Amino acid sequence: MKHLSLAAAFCLFAAPAFAHQCPTDIAAIDAALAAGPDLSEEQITQVETWRDEGAALHDAGDHDASVATLAQAKELLGLN
Repeated sequence: MKHLSLAAAFCLFAAPAFAHQCPTDIAAIDAALAAGPDLSEEQITQVETWRDEGAALHDAGDHDASVATLAQAKELLGLN
């Protein structure tokens, strides 16, 4: 029972760390764009659109949608 309680406590404290990964994803996308990825102009425009949309969703408090949108940008950049 003690181990179960300890495991539950770790999960509760770890959950907020995963809930707001949006800024980390945005920084990774920005760094990849700054490095000059081997993508077409159309692909770069799409990544920038997804990055901006993800940032707006994050600012609006919709973190699930933000993470999903930023994941699309990261996938196109080869970050996943």
